[in-house]
Amino acid sequence: MDAGGAALIRTPGSSLRRHLTWAAVVAVPAAFLAVLFVWPLATVLVRGLAGTGTGAALAVLTSPGVPDAMGTTVVLAALGTAGAVVLGVPAAWALYRLRWRGQSVARAIVAVPFVLPTVVVAAAFGALFARHGVLGWAGLDQSVAAIVSALVFFNVSVVARVVGSAWAALDPGTQVAARTLGASRWRAFRTVTLPALAPALGAAAAVVLLFCSTSFGVVLVLGGTRVRTVETEIYFQVNAFLDLHAAAVLAIVQLVFVAAALGLASWARRGRDRVAGGRELDGSRPSRAADRPWIAVVLVVLATLIVLPAVALLERSLRVAGGGHSLGNYAALFSAPGTTVLPVSVVQAALNSLVTAGIAAVIAGALTVAVASATVRGPRWARWLDGVAMGPLGVSAVVIGLGMLLTLNREIAGVDLRTSWWLVPLAQAVVALPLAVRILVPAMRAIDPRLRAAAASLGASPWRVWRTVDWRLVRAPAALAAGFAFAVAMGEFGATTFVARPDRPTLPLAIARLLSRPGAQNVGMGFAAAVLLGMVTAAVMLTTERLRTRVRTDV
Repeated sequence: MDAGGAALIRTPGSSLRRHLTWAAVVAVPAAFLAVLFVWPLATVLVRGLAGTGTGAALAVLTSPGVPDAMGTTVVLAALGTAGAVVLGVPAAWALYRLRWRGQSVARAIVAVPFVLPTVVVAAAFGALFARHGVLGWAGLDQSVAAIVSALVFFNVSVVARVVGSAWAALDPGTQVAARTLGASRWRAFRTVTLPALAPALGAAAAVVLLFCSTSFGVVLVLGGTRVRTVETEIYFQVNAFLDLHAAAVLAIVQLVFVAAALGLASWARRGRDRVAGGRELDGSRPSRAADRPWIAVVLVVLATLIVLPAVALLERSLRVAGGGHSLGNYAALFSAPGTTVLPVSVVQAALNSLVTAGIAAVIAGALTVAVASATVRGPRWARWLDGVAMGPLGVSAVVIGLGMLLTLNREIAGVDLRTSWWLVPLAQAVVALPLAVRILVPAMRAIDPRLRAAAASLGASPWRVWRTVDWRLVRAPAALAAGFAFAVAMGEFGATTFVARPDRPTLPLAIARLLSRPGAQNVGMGFAAAVLLGMVTAAVMLTTERLRTRVRTDV
C-alpha cells in the first residue's frame, strides 16, 4: 500500500468504505473479462475435451491436413524467429550500441512494420511475390518463404529493440579489456559480448516466437490454401465445414503452442532481469570511421526489407487491367464490388472499422484506467486483476473469436447477440486491453505517493485525490493507451473474423475477402484498401508517438 493510501485509513469505517470502493472499481473490468474472455475460453476447452470423448479428439488431430498444419506452425515460428534474430542483432548494434546523426529517425522507421495490421503486411508481401511482382520471378507466391519473409519484416524491430537496449547498457570496459589482452574483435564479441547478451537474445527470440505462432492474418492471406497452420485450420473448420468440435480441439492445440512460447518468454525475461540487475548504464559510443561502412550495410538491408514490400504494395494498388497505372482501384473503393464478393463498398467497410475501433478504444481505455488504478493503488486482494487482464495476450485472437462465437452468438437476457454488431468492438477491446494496461501501469506507478498523501492531509476525499493528482499526471499515458488500443482494433483480424456480421464487414475483412476472390478489379481494390488501412494506422501511430516520448512504458 502506498503512502497516499495509508494516509486515508484512519478508522475501521473508512477502511471498510475503501475496500467497498475498490470492490466496485474491480467489478466492472472483472465482469467484462469474465464474460468476454474467461467464459469463451472455458467453453473452447470444454468443447474440445468433453462431449464426444478422447477418441473423437484424437480423430481430429490425426485427420488429413491437421498434422501438417501443426508441423507448419512450428516450422514457420522457428524460421521467422531465426530470421528476425539474424537481422535484428546487427540492427541492434547499429541502432543502439552506436551513436550517429539521424539514428532516432532510423529507429522510428524500423519500428513502423511492427504496428502495421497483419493484412496490410500480408498484402504487401503478396504484391511483392506475385507473378507480376518485383520478385515474381522467384516463384514464391503462396509459399513458406513468402510467409517467413513477412514474419521477419514484422518482428525484426522487436529483436533490435530488446537486444539493442541490453547492448547499450553493457559496460564497454570488459570488451576493451579483452582486446587489450590480445583478443580479436570477433573473439571479444564471441567470448565477452555475446554471453552478456544471451538473456536479452533469449527474451527477444521467445517473444518473437509467440508472435510468429499467432500470425493468422499473414498465413491466411499469403498462404491461401497451400500453407495452413493450426490457426488457419481452425478458421477453415468453422467456415468451410461448420465443424465446431474440430475447431475447439485445434484451439486447444494452439493454446499449447502459445503457452509454450509464453513460458519461454517468461523464463528468458527473468534471466535478462537478473543480468541487468536494475542498472542504468549508458554503454553506447559514438560511431567511428571504421563502423560507418557496416552501419551503411545494415541500413541498406533494413531499408530493402521495409521499403521493397511497401513500394510493391503501392505499385500493385495503382495497376489496372491492361498493365497501366491509374487511380481506378481507389475510385472503385466507393462502389460495392458485388454482393457475392462484398455486400458494401470498401469505404463503408472502412467507416465500420473506424466506428468499431473507436468504441473498442473507449471501452479498453476506461477498463485500463480501472485495472491500472487497482493494480497500483488498490488493496493487495485487488491486484490479481492485472494478471487476468494480461490473459488475452497469452491466447490467440482466433481462439478468443471462436470462443465468443460458441458462447455469445445467441440470445442472452432478451438480447439477440446474433444480429448485433456489438460483438466486434467488444472482441477488439478484449484483444487491445493487455497492451493498453502495459502502457498505463508503469506511468501510474511513477506517481510520487507523497503527492497523494499531501492532498489527503488537506482534507481531499479519495475520489478528489484521484481526480486532482492521479488523473492529471496520467492523462497523457491514458491517451497513448487509448491510441494504441484504437490502432490494434483498427487492424484486428483474428477474433473479428468469427464475430463480424456478413453485412457489416470491417476493413481488414474486406481486404482479405477481395484478395481471395478472382478478378483483376477485386484484387486491385484489395490492394488499394490495404494501402488505405496502412495509412490510417500509420496516422494514428504517428499521433500517439508524440505522447510516447513523454511516457515510460513496459512495451
